[in-house]
Amino acid sequence: MGLMGQLAVAVSTAAPTSHPSTWLLALSGFLGGIAVGIAGMGGGALMTPALVLLFKVDPRVAIASDLVNSLAMKPVGAAVHAAHGSVNWRLVRLLIVGGVPMAFFGAWLLNQLGDSAASQAHLKTLLGWALVVACACLVTKATLAARMRQRGRERDNRAPYRVKTLPTVLVGVFGGFMVGMTSVGSGSLVIVLLMLLYPRLSTNVQVGTNLVQAVPLVAMAALGQALFGHIDFQVAGSLIIGSVPGTFIGARVSSRAPDAIVRPVLVALLVASGLALLITSYTGLAWTLGIVALVGLPLWGAVDATLHPSENWLAAGRDRTTWVSLMGIGAPVGVGFVAAAVYAVKVRPRIVAAAAAQLRAGGGAAPTAEVPDGPRKTPMDVAGRS
Repeated sequence: MGLMGQLAVAVSTAAPTSHPSTWLLALSGFLGGIAVGIAGMGGGALMTPALVLLFKVDPRVAIASDLVNSLAMKPVGAAVHAAHGSVNWRLVRLLIVGGVPMAFFGAWLLNQLGDSAASQAHLKTLLGWALVVACACLVTKATLAARMRQRGRERDNRAPYRVKTLPTVLVGVFGGFMVGMTSVGSGSLVIVLLMLLYPRLSTNVQVGTNLVQAVPLVAMAALGQALFGHIDFQVAGSLIIGSVPGTFIGARVSSRAPDAIVRPVLVALLVASGLALLITSYTGLAWTLGIVALVGLPLWGAVDATLHPSENWLAAGRDRTTWVSLMGIGAPVGVGFVAAAVYAVKVRPRIVAAAAAQLRAGGGAAPTAEVPDGPRKTPMDVAGRS
């Protein structure tokens, strides 16, 4: 049987889950879409836990159905950015090389967890972990943007920069796996890693590149979920009915919604959802605190390393890309924690000392940052981001 035949069988035999009415799900999608339109990210991170926690949808079905919902929105924003030329196609290709196969692998691995109660509990823990990581990335993005604004340098996507092939592919690998397993990550995680790796890229190019690479990534993850029979098309269709107009309305009012209010609310929702999935016992509480420490320290290190000028890194005899990649990409898997500890104890003091030596030598103050925050998002910038 060919691929299309397998897909047809999977769709026809997919068992519907017990869920509320179409209009309640559509209303949930509408509210989630407004949040995405205003904040610019967080679609999967908001809708999947809402389906699991509020509507008691099976976690695998919630993940798969939300992927279809995301797939309905992402091509719009991607097409606009492609038409405006705000896409770095070389980075898109590298991200796709790493992300697309891992998105399918993540969907396959999700299917291997099975239907037992223990498997469902493990999946809820994984989803909670993904939400905590997404929350940390949102805080990191806001912190990085604020410090860049404070430093006051203009960012220009035409400024010279070097494409980091292996780190970019690894970003795609991580993003694809997270999307295939949890539906979280194509927007909230990948774009933060792009900011850390390519601070000279303008905000529009970062957003456009992320949206374009996310289309085949989410499509492959959704295809995998469809082949394994996890998609409930009534749930997915109901979400789409509400989320598409919700995202459009949210994007239209985004210019009047201050980030100082929107971002904290989004972070609070992610934290609450993540904690609700993780903390079911004292063991869950310990895991939550451990995850926060495991992710927070390397993300701090990656932001701090990005903001030290390349001249200081060269003077200290260290490679900035290597350390940013180790801490940023390795943050969710533990490698970043070890790298951040070494960075804080050994590497950072040498960079600070090198900067001080340059000042004493009469070289003047080195550039304090390479990038500020980019222009305010437009409605089309935020369309389809998750």
